[in-house]
Amino acid sequence: MQLEPSKKPVNLLIKKVDQEVAVKLKNHLEYRGKMIDCDSHMNLILQGATEYRDEEPSANYGNIIVRGNNVLYVCIERPI
Repeated sequence: MQLEPSKKPVNLLIKKVDQEVAVKLKNHLEYRGKMIDCDSHMNLILQGATEYRDEEPSANYGNIIVRGNNVLYVCIERPI
């Protein structure tokens, strides 16, 4: 099944640039921050990123680059 260009996951991600996201990595770390850029490989740049281990903040960073092949999922909506 071929997805329409407007329905590809990366296109949805690009629409969320300059918004807060949570990125879960394959190694179970999570980073939360403002996504300021992304590309077709799902490489992300987060501004004001905070690292979470087991739902607890463990470190604060300025800007970080997250390599797309390490991403398990990206949460673009804040949990209620």
